[in-house]
Amino acid sequence: MESEMSEKDLLETLEQLRAQVAALEADETSRARLESLIGTLEQRLQGAGGEEHHMHLVAELKEAISHFEVEHPRLTGILNDLMVTLSNMGI
Repeated sequence: MESEMSEKDLLETLEQLRAQVAALEADETSRARLESLIGTLEQRLQGAGGEEHHMHLVAELKEAISHFEVEHPRLTGILNDLMVTLSNMGI
């Protein structure tokens, strides 16, 4: 049940992230980085990837948070929510 709830939370947070990315005034590189991150998270929901993949995902999230925290605080909040949800899922 906890895993189902975490996946539901992850899906909801991904939708929030998509909305923020769509409204984001950022350069193409930043937007592409976020789109890639969303794709990676969606793969995780489909069960793709092992431990190494999960560590890479967490590292990508941390890097994105560092990159966007000053100029895009709402986006950073959503990325932090994703980190918490993934942690709760054991990733």
